[in-house]
Amino acid sequence: MDIRKIKKLIELLEESGLAELEISEGEESVRIARFTQGVNVVATGAPPPMQLPATPVRASAPAVPALAGQRDENMVTAPMVGTFYASPAPGAKPFVEIGQEVRVGQVLCVIEAMKMMNQIESERAGKIVAMLAKNGEPVEFGQPLFAIE
Repeated sequence: MDIRKIKKLIELLEESGLAELEISEGEESVRIARFTQGVNVVATGAPPPMQLPATPVRASAPAVPALAGQRDENMVTAPMVGTFYASPAPGAKPFVEIGQEVRVGQVLCVIEAMKMMNQIESERAGKIVAMLAKNGEPVEFGQPLFAIE
């Protein structure tokens, strides 16, 4: 399922006030449930979604360095919880580097969630001025990953 569709579903859930939303496309399905502290996304293939605990367990968000003068629209944030990867394979060249010009739709990184590799694409053109996530480290929903100028 396309990451942009998942983002739109999360936005729909937040705007509508619904507690839960489940969408199926062929063998893929996405279940998004709202908890008191945030939004939880579960993406599955053929097996049914697993049961989630009644109260979410949340790790404390890693400290993110403040970037002076950076506005929210300049930040690329994580659309899901998962593991951040800057390159397509261990030892491979990173998708992007600081100082590199990027275009709309260009792959910036990969977030692995539930054994699925999700390519994160740039929604704006510009220059990468900061990489805020570390390769192989977990990221939270909404955590800043890149700053684009």
